[in-house]
Amino acid sequence: MSDNVAQGRLPGTPVAIVDIGSNSVRLVAYESHSRAPTPTFNEKALCGLGRGVATTGLLPEDAVAKALAALQRFRVLCDTMRIGDVRCLATAAVRDAANGPQFLALARRAIGCEIELISGAQEARLAALGVVSSIHGADGIVGDLGGGSLELTDIRAGTAGAGLTLPLGGLSLMDLSERSPKKATKIVRETLAGVKLLPGLAGRTFYAVGGTWRALARLHMRQRQYPMNVMHNYVIPTSDALEFARLVERIEADALMAIESVSAARRPLLAYGAAVLEEIIRVAAPKEIVVSALGVREGLLYSQLPSEIQAEDPLIVSAREFNRLRSRAPAHGEELFEWTSRLLKSSHLEEDEEDRRLRHAACLLSDISWRAHPDYRGAQAYDLVANAAFIGVHHPARAFLALAAAYRHLSNEDFVTPQSRSLVSARQLDRARILGAAMRVAYNISAAMPGVLPRAPMICERGQVVLTLPAGLAPLSSERLQSRMRQFARLIGGDPEIRAAL
Repeated sequence: MSDNVAQGRLPGTPVAIVDIGSNSVRLVAYESHSRAPTPTFNEKALCGLGRGVATTGLLPEDAVAKALAALQRFRVLCDTMRIGDVRCLATAAVRDAANGPQFLALARRAIGCEIELISGAQEARLAALGVVSSIHGADGIVGDLGGGSLELTDIRAGTAGAGLTLPLGGLSLMDLSERSPKKATKIVRETLAGVKLLPGLAGRTFYAVGGTWRALARLHMRQRQYPMNVMHNYVIPTSDALEFARLVERIEADALMAIESVSAARRPLLAYGAAVLEEIIRVAAPKEIVVSALGVREGLLYSQLPSEIQAEDPLIVSAREFNRLRSRAPAHGEELFEWTSRLLKSSHLEEDEEDRRLRHAACLLSDISWRAHPDYRGAQAYDLVANAAFIGVHHPARAFLALAAAYRHLSNEDFVTPQSRSLVSARQLDRARILGAAMRVAYNISAAMPGVLPRAPMICERGQVVLTLPAGLAPLSSERLQSRMRQFARLIGGDPEIRAAL
């Protein structure tokens, strides 16, 4: 990759990426170039640059006009948002078309910056890094399905292997098959037959990247009335994905349930995306399909970060940012984590590294809804966490964090609907209750301010839950505090005691 794209600015500066794809041209602006970049603006124009390239070898004139108009608009938007760091990528359609160089010259003038025409291997690597950066412990094969091509890359232990690119994008398949899904299935089968990478997917995870597969997943989610609206890290069991892909191939798109959730321009590509997914499942037998909303753009940002920042946990980075922006005193969240660490260490409750990681995030998120009316803080906390733009967390863990944030404000079960319970195990629900109850004790003595919890430990000791208040904090002992101590102690099976120094 050339220096104009490979050289990133320091983390913390706003950045925008323009992605000139085979189907769409998209602008995504990010608040900062960090380990967990938060989009501040996201717009796409479905231009169809790759339409007909597989058969004519040329970018269509009408698509070129649409793309150039979109790029001019994006330039003005970036200027309006005062984003000086704009990076632009072009992918399969532009690199495959005979008139690609002429288009690039016009596109550079329209967007006002250099455009990096990346190779198929680079596209595969960046898509894989997008998954590595945003899915905790990702292991499997990343498939990035665009309009012009399919990129496949194996990832293990946070490392992306060599990728490959195949001419199986939705627009390419539509052209080569003459709009026949049956012919498209044959083309896909013949193309994937010799791909040596796929047998290594057996029993592992297939990570689906790209707008067409996200649209399929959105349909799947809506048809099943899934209780969470977050697309990233959405999991579809293999057997269910195979059955759904065959349904989409067989039925006219407009006849599918919840089809209104997919744009009219995207619908013709659904059957071709389903054909590719079906064949991958048939050949490789993955254990599950996981949808990634992050891909090439985020992989590019991740690749430009220093190694020490790449090693950071994106969930904790995001939770700290929420804590800094929304909590009364951000330092209190870190103290709460240490306070609950000492408590759990003294108890009989088991905690593995993932449990500890989620507890850390929950403590950082424990005060983000304090500005809401007291009667609605629990509900707002749940919604904020359940729908936040976090990465590095799967849906059951996200639901756990949302429940813990709500239990921090509420001791009753009124807000815990069957839908919110459905994503967590009985153990996770119990841990959310326990952690929420412990946080209710902590906030009752600290008033969300730092400097108190380190002086007032709560530990489990010989069948008792003991809160120790030093002389300066002894007046904090009250009936309200005792009530919260009883609520917590009841959950872990102990007797509460407050030891206040005279």
